[in-house]
Amino acid sequence: MSRMLRSGAIVSAMTMISRVLGLARDAIIFHFFPAGGALDAFFVAFRIPNLLRRMVAEGAFSLAFIPVLAEYKESKSQEDLQKLLNHVAGTLTLVLFIITIIGMIAAPLLAIIFAPGFLFGDEANVKDSSQADLTAHLLLITFPYIFFIALSAFVSAILNTFQKFAVPAFTPVLLNVALISSVIWWAPHFEQPVEALAWGVIIGGILQLAFQLPTLIKLGLMPKPSFKRGHEGVKRIMKLMVPALLGSSVAQINILINTAIASMLAVGSISWLYASDRFVELPLAIIGVAIGIVILPKLSGDHINAKGKAFSQTLDWGIRLGLLIALPAMLGLMLLAKPILATVLANGVNDWTLVEMASMSLMTYSFGLPAFILVKVLAPGFYSRQDTKTPVKIGIFSMASNIVLSALIVYPWYQSGILGPHAGLALATALSGYINAGLLFYQLRKQQIYQPQQAFKKVWVKDFLRIAVGLIAMAVIVTYFNPAESWWQAAGLGSKALTLLGLVFAAMASYFGTLFILGVRKNTIMM
Repeated sequence: MSRMLRSGAIVSAMTMISRVLGLARDAIIFHFFPAGGALDAFFVAFRIPNLLRRMVAEGAFSLAFIPVLAEYKESKSQEDLQKLLNHVAGTLTLVLFIITIIGMIAAPLLAIIFAPGFLFGDEANVKDSSQADLTAHLLLITFPYIFFIALSAFVSAILNTFQKFAVPAFTPVLLNVALISSVIWWAPHFEQPVEALAWGVIIGGILQLAFQLPTLIKLGLMPKPSFKRGHEGVKRIMKLMVPALLGSSVAQINILINTAIASMLAVGSISWLYASDRFVELPLAIIGVAIGIVILPKLSGDHINAKGKAFSQTLDWGIRLGLLIALPAMLGLMLLAKPILATVLANGVNDWTLVEMASMSLMTYSFGLPAFILVKVLAPGFYSRQDTKTPVKIGIFSMASNIVLSALIVYPWYQSGILGPHAGLALATALSGYINAGLLFYQLRKQQIYQPQQAFKKVWVKDFLRIAVGLIAMAVIVTYFNPAESWWQAAGLGSKALTLLGLVFAAMASYFGTLFILGVRKNTIMM
């Protein structure tokens, strides 16, 4: 467990660098671009290929590829391993090329499908075709991103399987650098400045792929793309990918559904949801994604070597560590929603309206953070065993739940004129996340895949009580020291940044300090 903790720390540290720079990127974007029609158009144009990347490359492909690759690594010769990499590289490149061409040709249709509100509004929310045209134009530029970033995810999966976690975790930094450069230096040279962001996306994808290749070459695993019809390993990966595509795509499909619905709400709703989603993504990546990346190869190895007890211990560790950090992160985001948004986003062309609106969805998104993290921890329990059907069934039910919940929550809010119906979309996503996580846990226990150790059960009861006390202490401290809302509106950027950092430090110190006083130690986390 100590090795996994070190690996997780490496991934989290690299991811932290990337996410902090990502927040800087978003701060710069919102400093120069008002939350409105043009920025909404870019976020839709970026979200579609980016979500395809999460669904196909980092989702279904990685979940299907890593267990098979781990098996070849453990039980096959180096020659067989290299042939697998060669044939997967050839097949993946061809499929990605076809998808990219189709996506570029279909850009105008995709813009209408995923943002119908850009064309169709009502008297209170008038739309015109120019926003849909701009979205289609930007999507034409951004769609090839899926080609480069999917190949980058292929390389990342290889490096992660061979315990080289730092380089793949660091690569997203390059996308942030490209986008920041596009805003500061390139945007003034475009007739439509937001177009510079689209070109920044493409450049960022190329940089992420190129950055990882030297490490792959050093390992002696650089693929030479080739094709062999019926290759055993490729067939297994493709067979696993089909259900994994649905199972790993639930959250992404939910986001696309939310985007489509948000396009029918007030102008700026997509930008408000994007802003709040970004802050939930930070702890989700640092905690959930990092743990998932680390435990998937370990779980695959435990399953291959028939180590049932070690398999359950790995999941024990992931669940305990995930919740230990996820719960205070959730509370912190809910308590500090306005201070965070006021500090990071409301310092340029955007005013307090952005903070007010985005804080609503940030608080409701944050409510689902523990569930989102548990999904990242629990799903590898199935994928490591090459069982993709169970997560698919659960995922489809969760996705349907999100649609139903969105209708039950958002439509009444919209009809009644309640301020911020976009926050209802975030709440529906959070609730469907708990449904997803709950069903994954239930099936792991029902199928006796996950059998918690007796020591884990006893320690977890104590830890839950300790965490509850820590959360109370944290809430008291943050509420007491948090300045009034009027102060956050009037203060300068430097004062807000220092105060926010102080509040975050106080929150962490009160929470972890309380846990320490109550007896939680590093060795208890690792047991």
